[in-house]
Amino acid sequence: MEKLEKASSSSLPVNLSESLLSLTNNVICRIAMGRKYSLEENPMDFGNLLRTLMELPVGDYIRGLAWIDKIRGLDRKMEEVCRTFMEFLEGVLQEHVDEGEKKETFDFVDMLLRIQRDKTNGFELDRSDIRLIMLDIFLGGMTTTYTTLDWAMMRLIDTQSKFFDYILLALLVPRQLSEDVKLKGYDIAAGTQVLINAWAIHRDTTTWGPDAEEFKPDRHLDQPLDFSGQDFKFIPFGSGRRLCPGIGFAMALIEVTLANLVNRFNWKVEIRPLGDDDQYYLAEATGIEVCRKFPLFVFPSLASSTL
Repeated sequence: MEKLEKASSSSLPVNLSESLLSLTNNVICRIAMGRKYSLEENPMDFGNLLRTLMELPVGDYIRGLAWIDKIRGLDRKMEEVCRTFMEFLEGVLQEHVDEGEKKETFDFVDMLLRIQRDKTNGFELDRSDIRLIMLDIFLGGMTTTYTTLDWAMMRLIDTQSKFFDYILLALLVPRQLSEDVKLKGYDIAAGTQVLINAWAIHRDTTTWGPDAEEFKPDRHLDQPLDFSGQDFKFIPFGSGRRLCPGIGFAMALIEVTLANLVNRFNWKVEIRPLGDDDQYYLAEATGIEVCRKFPLFVFPSLASSTL
């Protein structure tokens, strides 16, 4: 917020997408690792990390086409990014081990190390397991939360008098059939990977009306739909045993961030380089998450009054 307040007194645009990514990263670092990490301590480019790990690997879905990932260099990029990030996580892990009981705060890494040390939970954790769990926390928490904030702020600029929560995701976490089933005349064998198309569910005209393709957050005001997986018409966080465990974290961070940004600032967007608003600001990047293709540059100004 301080950075935006300083920018509001100048005529220079602010890369809000970059600021939101930094915010999300800092919050997750403090929750999972106990503190923020500066660029000197962690030269990892989290933007590049997310873009690379969220790219769609063709071979994971069509194994016969795995060679495409090698040709386009995705396999090599994945290996490099994962190696660099794992080295960073190993450094964080060793830092916690060295500090031991001298730490004043107890974070998620400390909890995992205690589980590893005490061995009282019926399973064992090694350092590799802990690093992978930390990687899941980063990917699961950063990508979805940052993507939501980025899309929501882009929309809020045009409707600054309203506050809304809008989660834009194409697919939910994949499932795998545990037994043979027959669905609408099709025989589907056990072990088949199943993808639930939340994108289509959230644009179903039988539920949302003929204007389902339009962005109208007002439609949710009179809807008794529950987004925590109990109503299958609206499942941004999934449902059942694969329900997103980070609902509470995501909603708290998104609501607090958006409420502060809307309450404290007025927003104007930078001149569209391509001339077409939709072509530029609504352009989507390909990947597992439906991220915005172009960063959001804005001109913030302090609101005349705040609540």
